[in-house]
This record gives sequence, structure tokens and C-alpha cells, in this order.
Amino acid sequence: MLGADWSDPDVVRVGDDFYLTASSFGRVPGLPLLHSRDLVNWTLTGHALDRLEPAADFAVPRHDCGVWAPSLRHHAGRFWIFWGDPDHGIQQISAEDIRGPWTEPHLLKAGQGLIDPCPLWDEETGEAYLVHAWAKSRSGVKNRLTGHRMSPDGRELLDEGRILIDADTLPGWFTLEGPKLHRRDGEFWILAPAGGVATGWQGAFRSREFFGPYEERVVLAQGRTEVNGPHQGAWVTTPAGEDWFLHFQERGAYGRVVHLQPMRWDSDGWPVIGDAGEPVTRHTKPALPAQPVEAPARDDSFPGGRYGRQWQWTANPRPGWTVEHAGDGLRLSCVRTAYAHDLRALPHVLVQRLPAETFTVEVALALDSEVPGAKAGLTVLGDAFGWIGLERPAGGGARLVHRFAEPGATAERDAAPGRPAPGATARLRIEVAPGARCRFLADTGDGAGFRPSGQVFAATPWRWVGALLGLFATAPPGTGPAGTARFTRFHVTA
Repeated sequence: MLGADWSDPDVVRVGDDFYLTASSFGRVPGLPLLHSRDLVNWTLTGHALDRLEPAADFAVPRHDCGVWAPSLRHHAGRFWIFWGDPDHGIQQISAEDIRGPWTEPHLLKAGQGLIDPCPLWDEETGEAYLVHAWAKSRSGVKNRLTGHRMSPDGRELLDEGRILIDADTLPGWFTLEGPKLHRRDGEFWILAPAGGVATGWQGAFRSREFFGPYEERVVLAQGRTEVNGPHQGAWVTTPAGEDWFLHFQERGAYGRVVHLQPMRWDSDGWPVIGDAGEPVTRHTKPALPAQPVEAPARDDSFPGGRYGRQWQWTANPRPGWTVEHAGDGLRLSCVRTAYAHDLRALPHVLVQRLPAETFTVEVALALDSEVPGAKAGLTVLGDAFGWIGLERPAGGGARLVHRFAEPGATAERDAAPGRPAPGATARLRIEVAPGARCRFLADTGDGAGFRPSGQVFAATPWRWVGALLGLFATAPPGTGPAGTARFTRFHVTA
């Protein structure tokens, strides 16, 4: 299991290598790219999307917008990623190498509510197709899948599109979405979930003709297991011919974690996923060469002042948010903003996913600012947020502060009384227990070591996004530079 928020995963195999991408919503860079050789151990190799467009729309955080449910494919010697932006339409990029360079985004189909696209190139006929779902929040339409013929270069749709599957006509089916389009033994297959991310199931549809009619079957559901809503994922075949299915599970503040399921075919030619259609949590690994134990990076020593691939900004980045320098440690500028009271509104928070159900994260902080009101810290950020760090009060000195804001609150509040921070330095820690219950601690170098601060904070997700770990530095509005905050030795123990 990938125990972090890799929402809406899709996977493609090229030779002996497997590559995964996932939704990145409003975070930048977008479209993460993971690599594996055994479908179990994964590393993060980078991102395919440097900025979100239109740039003006993503100059501020839009946590639930942007890149929804991408599809990753390999065709004609190129990698292709198609995704739906629910406010703008279906876009695609491509590259010869997974590490790029990737083409600029091309808007294939403009419109609101167009989501979850997936292309298919039929190697036998040379025809190309596209299927997508609909977001009712933007279009007023849901529970149906639309199909198009597409030009082989993936840049143009060749017809007006037709409804392939109207799930309103299927008893008990609702919120059909996330289609993945495949070809097998002369049939078109659409693997698509329904029933909602927390409580739904995985469906399969097949037809001899792309435009249908399609038969349907539920092929994976929670059943007696604890894996709720097994939902939206990728069918991939190993070089040895084994079939596997990767899907996500909605886990609240932890986001959408990824499971790997065995997959076989019954005598009627339908896929059987997991254990007779129920998810498994333990299983023999795929018959692939043994690999070292690996997981996407989370620690960071910020060598040369640079941050690692696991970090994203909460909006399109701007020059000056980080300060280049030759030594180790990340220097964030104390960006002047009127929104310093609400981290959810700041575009310059550097974030990464919660890495596990239970873990501890630590980072060292030095606040190099003399501007009254300048502050920096370590946060757990969601629809509610909590943070611990340093602030420069009027009159000099520095103090440790711990603040939080509840969902819907317009400003943060003190979670504990402040205390002096000699030298304007501190070591910060957050201990996360099951249920995403967060205990904040700090060591200000006064000889007392780490001391807990305030009450336990229950992390919350955004609407579609799990809670995030974040680093930030900010200052009140004004003129001129406001100094920096230096973060070192970011370490996660899980």
C-alpha cells in the first residue's frame, strides 16, 4: 500500500518499468510521477506540470480545483497524460522521456465539468478514442460517460461525442466517474467506479463496439473488509502476463491511499479483482524481480538550499519565495501579506503529504527577521489547520507560538500561551497518532528539551485533498524585505 494521498492513481508499464501519476489538484508542481519495478516499492521521480494554467486563476490557493484524475499512457514512443480541469476542460501533455521535457498543456476539449478523461489508441486499427466523465457541480450532469473519436496525435476530437453509458438507467448505480479505457480480445473495456469515493464500488463495462452497447458488472466492493469504497484505479499487466489492479481508498485526513489487488479473469471473460471481488490487504507480491524496499521521499536536508521533489506549493510559485544560498537549509522569505492570519489563503506554503497513519515529523527553525509580526513554522494544513513556530513581536526578542483555526474560521487563535525563544531558534515536532490526531511540541534550547504545547489537534482534509504538512514564513503588509526563515533537518519517523 502507498500510505499517502496519491489520489486517483493511474499506472502504465513500459518494458520492465511501471510509472504512476495521480491527481494534484491546485498544488504546484502538478502531476507527480512515480516509478517502480515491482508494483510495491515506489520512488517519486518528479512532476510533469511546472505551472497551472490559466496562471491568474492559480495565483492563489484553489485546493479542490486544477488537476483532476489524470490518465497516463504510452503510445508511439511517447508518454501521454490527459486530465480534466473541472473549470476549464480536458487537457493533455506528452514527452518522449518520463523525466521530460513535457509539452505545454493543450486544451483538447473546452468546457466546465469535463473530468476524468482517458485516451485509447487501438493498435490494430490505428483509431484513437477518448472517454470522460462529468462533474455535476460545474455542468449539472453526472452519472454518465461520454465518448469521442480522437485524432491519433491526441490534439483534436473528431465528433461531437456520444453517451457511452448512462448509469441513470442502471438500477442502483450513481456517481459513475473515473473511467479507464482498454482493449482486450477484440472488446472495448471501461473500468469505472461508482457510488461515491467513501462508500462506492468498482465497475467494469465491455462492448464489441466503442459506442456500445455495454454490459456492466461490479468487480470490486468493500464487502466484509475494512477497505471502504475501493475506487478508481489502474489495470496493468506484468511482462509475465499477470494482471494487477491499483485503486485508492478514501481515508479522511490521510487522503486517498493506494492499494494493489490481484486480478484474474473468470470463465465468462470478466475480471475478478482481489479475493472474489473483495479487497485484500495482504497478498503474495507480483512475480517480478526482487527490489529494495523504497517509498516516496519525505525527509529533506535541503542541500544547497534546495527543497526535494516531494514538496509542492499551494499555488503557482513566484520569484523570491525562496532565497538561494550555498549552504544547507531552506531559506523561505517572510512574504508580506494581508492573509498572514489564515494559512489556508497563503499561496507560499510549501507542502507535502501525510506519509503514514502514525508518524513523527521534526524540523529546526531559525527566524532571521526583525520585522514585528514576522512568523514562520511547521503546520498541518487542511480545512482546519494548526501550526507551531516562531514570531517576532513588537519590541524585539522572539517567542514560540502555537496557533490553530477551525473549519470556517476566518482567523487563527492561540492554542497555547507563547514563551520566549532565545536566539530566535527552535526545534519543532508534530506527533501524529491514528485518527490524524496531532500533538505539537517544541524545544527552544532552554535545557528543558521538547515540551508539548496545547491540546491535541485533529487534522482535517480539504474537500478532495488529504491534510498536508507544510512550512511557511510570512510578515504583515509593508514595504521592503521582511527577512527570512531558515529550516533545516526535516525528518519523518514512521
